[in-house]
Amino acid sequence: MGMAEVSTPAHERPGASPVLFGTILFLASELLFFGGLFGAYFSLRAATSPWPPEGVELETVLAAVATALLVLSSGTFHLGLVAARRDRMDGLRVWVALTLVLGVAFLGIQLYDYSALSFEVSSNAYGTMYYAMTGLHGLHVAAGLVLLILVLARASRGVYRGGRIDGMHAVGYYWHFVDVVWVGLFATLFLVR
Repeated sequence: MGMAEVSTPAHERPGASPVLFGTILFLASELLFFGGLFGAYFSLRAATSPWPPEGVELETVLAAVATALLVLSSGTFHLGLVAARRDRMDGLRVWVALTLVLGVAFLGIQLYDYSALSFEVSSNAYGTMYYAMTGLHGLHVAAGLVLLILVLARASRGVYRGGRIDGMHAVGYYWHFVDVVWVGLFATLFLVR
């Protein structure tokens, strides 16, 4: 007779977590999606003069503040993840809640920006690309906010106790990805122009 095999919980098994592996594959597809948007933007920019068109004014300082808030939110999420690793659920909830507030502030600034712009999505190719790129990014931020709310809900039920944080890690990968994409958008739309 052979020895009885002892079952190891999934969060303790070595190797790639299916949740994290799936998240990485999803983010790879998102990278291609946003890469296509950047490619379209730079193709139109190369073929259109002047770029941006006359009359286009952007609030660079306001966008820089929004950028700082979003980058800061990556740091606060990371601190929440560190707290979760140490089984400090109160710290996890505080840092993730602060991440949520920063993300909402970012979206609020973006919506204000839309209300103050001197052009529309149908004004010209620049307007189409500006709204497409920032709007689709904004939808990704909104999806990230929903994920942050789910992390908070799961934390309140004690799901992340004992080192079972793969789901939270996956949300972190997504949130950091969204932040990095925005840094690229900010540089492209507000700095390079």
